[in-house]
Amino acid sequence: MYLITMMSMIIFIITIIVMMLATILSKKTLLDREKCSPFECGFDPMNSSRLPFSLRFFLIAIIFLIFDVEIALLLPMIMIIKMSNLLNWTITSMFFILILLLGLYHEWNQGALEWNN
Repeated sequence: MYLITMMSMIIFIITIIVMMLATILSKKTLLDREKCSPFECGFDPMNSSRLPFSLRFFLIAIIFLIFDVEIALLLPMIMIIKMSNLLNWTITSMFFILILLLGLYHEWNQGALEWNN
């Protein structure tokens, strides 16, 4: 137990030191106008290069990512059916799928799955 605590403390200290060194060495000038401006062949920009980002698209991408991770968690459940107790496997699988369905229902109820408004 003492060895694990000491190793954790050493790793924590090394991490803090590396983060502090990275912060100190990466100081950049905040008022560098050329680096903050968009590049348009040496000409002044015609309009703002900062276009508004669609929050709707971002939310749909996040929902896709969540369901993609859930599929990655469901696929190994088929492989472990032979190695586990059937009752425990069924209860765990049904509980996991119930959580997924409740999350899907909540997203549908909140209108996050509507593609056009």
